[in-house]
Amino acid sequence: MRAVVVEQTGGPEVLTLVERETPEPGPGEVRVDLAAGGVNFIDVYQREGRYPLPLPFVGGSEGAGTVSAVGEGVPDVQVGDRVAWAMVVGTGYAEQALVPADRLVPVPEGLDLELAAASMLQGMTAHYLVTSTFEAREGQTAVVTAAAGGVGLLLCQMLRDRGVRVTGTVGNEGKAQLARDHGATDIVLYRENDLADEVRRLTDGEGVHVVYDGVGKDTFDAGLSVLRPRGMMVLFGAASGAVPPVDPMRLSSGGSLFLTRPTLAHYAAERDELLWRAGEVLGAVAAGSLAVRVGERYPLADARRAHEDLEGGGTTGKLLLVP
Repeated sequence: MRAVVVEQTGGPEVLTLVERETPEPGPGEVRVDLAAGGVNFIDVYQREGRYPLPLPFVGGSEGAGTVSAVGEGVPDVQVGDRVAWAMVVGTGYAEQALVPADRLVPVPEGLDLELAAASMLQGMTAHYLVTSTFEAREGQTAVVTAAAGGVGLLLCQMLRDRGVRVTGTVGNEGKAQLARDHGATDIVLYRENDLADEVRRLTDGEGVHVVYDGVGKDTFDAGLSVLRPRGMMVLFGAASGAVPPVDPMRLSSGGSLFLTRPTLAHYAAERDELLWRAGEVLGAVAAGSLAVRVGERYPLADARRAHEDLEGGGTTGKLLLVP
C-alpha cells in the first residue's frame, strides 16, 4: 500500500510517497481502507518538527474509511464497518491505516465517507470551542479569525445557531461572502481595515465576549484588545506563527481578561466525550444542519501541494487527500 512519509523534518518537499507492506492489526487495533484523510495545520507543525515525532512517520492524523481487518480483543468493530477518527498520528496520508479501536467512531448511514473525514478534527474542534472552552450563548458577540477556513466556517455556523453575533476576519471579498453564507453577520477585511478599529465600531466600543483565534501571531494583539471586560481570548491555532510570550498584567489591564490555549486532544481524551462530540458533529452533517465545505481534494502524490496551498493562506474549507 502507498503512504506519504516524513523521513526528515522541513518544508513541504520532505513529504515522500512510498510503498509499504499491508499493515496487520495487533491487539486492540483495526485496519481501515481509507476513503480520505484530512489535511490540517497540525500536520504542518509535525512536518516542520515544531511538534516533534519519532522519524520516519506517516503524515496525517485524521480520516475515514471501511474496516478491512480487526485485531484481537476488539469486540465492537467488524469488517465492513464505516468508521472515522481524528488525532491519531500516522494514519491520514495513506491507503490503509492501523487505528486503535477505541479512537474510532461510527459514520452515520447515508453520510459520505469523504465528508466524514472532512468533519472530524475541525468539526470537533469547533464543537469543543463553543460548547466547552467558552460556552457560547444567545445575545453574545464573537470574533472568528480566518472565518472562511475549515474551522472558521464551522464556528460561524455553530455560533449563529446559538444566537451569537459573529464578526469574521477574511482576506478578500470572495471569502467574505463565504463567511456570511455560513453565519457571520459582520466582516472585517484584514488587509484593508484595522481589526481593532472595526470591532470597536461594530460593538459601539463595548468589545466582544470572545475571540476565537486560529491565526496566532498576526491577529493576537488586536484580538486581545477588542475583548470586553472579563472576555475570553481562545487561541486555538497559529497559522501565522507562534504568539510571543504574554505578560499576564495585560489581562488585568485589559479588563480581567481570560486567555486559554486549548487543544482537541484534551477535549476528546475520554471515549464518552469523543463519542459525544463526534456523534453531534457527524449527525448534524448527515442531517444537513451543519455544512462542511471541502475546498480541495488531492491525490496522495500531491501531498506536498496540499501543504503548500494550506500554508499559502488562499484555501477555503477543508483539504483532503484521497487515495
